[in-house]
Amino acid sequence: MSQKATVAQKAFPPSLPGLLIDDAVRAALLEDLGRAGDLTTNATLPEEATAKAVLSSREAGVICGMEFARKAFILINPDVTFTALVKDGVRVKPGDIIAIVEGNARAILSAERVALNFLMHLSGISSYTARFADLIAHTHARVCDTRKTIPGMRTFAKYAVKCGGGSNHRFGLDDAILIKDNHIAVAGGVAKAILAARAYAGHLVKIEVEVDGLDQFDEALSVNADVILLDNMGPELLEKAVKINAGRARLEASGNIAFDTIKAIAETGVDYISTSKITMAAPTLDIGLDIELK
Repeated sequence: MSQKATVAQKAFPPSLPGLLIDDAVRAALLEDLGRAGDLTTNATLPEEATAKAVLSSREAGVICGMEFARKAFILINPDVTFTALVKDGVRVKPGDIIAIVEGNARAILSAERVALNFLMHLSGISSYTARFADLIAHTHARVCDTRKTIPGMRTFAKYAVKCGGGSNHRFGLDDAILIKDNHIAVAGGVAKAILAARAYAGHLVKIEVEVDGLDQFDEALSVNADVILLDNMGPELLEKAVKINAGRARLEASGNIAFDTIKAIAETGVDYISTSKITMAAPTLDIGLDIELK
């Protein structure tokens, strides 16, 4: 096998541009520091005080957001040392230490909440995603996110989904065409909407259409939709769609996705299962920061 083929087949870990992280963390710090800075810390600690803090997970989960946490401390004081003991995407147990922070005590305490907010939120998404992904690991289906994300946090939420073993759906309205029921209603039908989209889109833009029954599904197949979203269909109907499809289009299931339903849905043979729950309903992962007393 050639080196080129080997590289193409390798699954690289997810990553984010540093500038995006810098801007998000800086904005969060400015929001927290307000007009006068950390009154509590500045009033109770001498300027020269130093400290060592330990960040640890208080429950099992998948870590995400380590670089966000590091930036929070470094942007307050570049002399603070942040030693990450795990990488994003690593599974942890209750009590596992994930990082050690040392340096100026004021800087550590002033950055604490912003660092933890990012870590807890993003690790919550990656942990919740992993729970869904684990349930369908025996199938070829992949659990995907949606555009239902907290405004301003979409890129980071989708990064967390990848860290948890999920896949990303489109990032916005501009990177793929997804024809939904309201588009179909105005366009005058599934086929008309797909044909209009194909005439409009560039050759690299994928066209997906949402259908809610086998009649619309057959219509989407007749005009060669790239991806067909099977909305709110039970396992029996999904199995019929997979059989009719015979590999022609990629199939995505959506609606009524939960821990107790996703396994049966994946076993029907669909390629993707999308749910907003992994970005909108994920509880935060409990992570704490504790000062080590001398």
